[in-house]
Amino acid sequence: MTHAINKCSANETAACCCVDVGTIMDNTDCTASWSQLYDNHQQAEEMLKQLTDKARQVESEPCVINARFNEQPAGVELDVDFTFSCQAETMIFQLALR
Repeated sequence: MTHAINKCSANETAACCCVDVGTIMDNTDCTASWSQLYDNHQQAEEMLKQLTDKARQVESEPCVINARFNEQPAGVELDVDFTFSCQAETMIFQLALR
């Protein structure tokens, strides 16, 4: 008989097959990225403002925001990296965007 604990590479407890949070969130991935094409620079700027406002609602320490606007034949591409002080904030931000 094979137990569930033997089928998972994460650190589980035998009692309930629960996974230690440190296995999933090890604070190594603190950056969320956004990339989208807009018709014009104004639309891209408006989205950057909305995203920045959401990041500011989540941050416990200042989030580092690195935005780039790339002119494309079809419009303006907005590429943004949001680097938070911890992985939990990154996940909360990503979930808020859904």
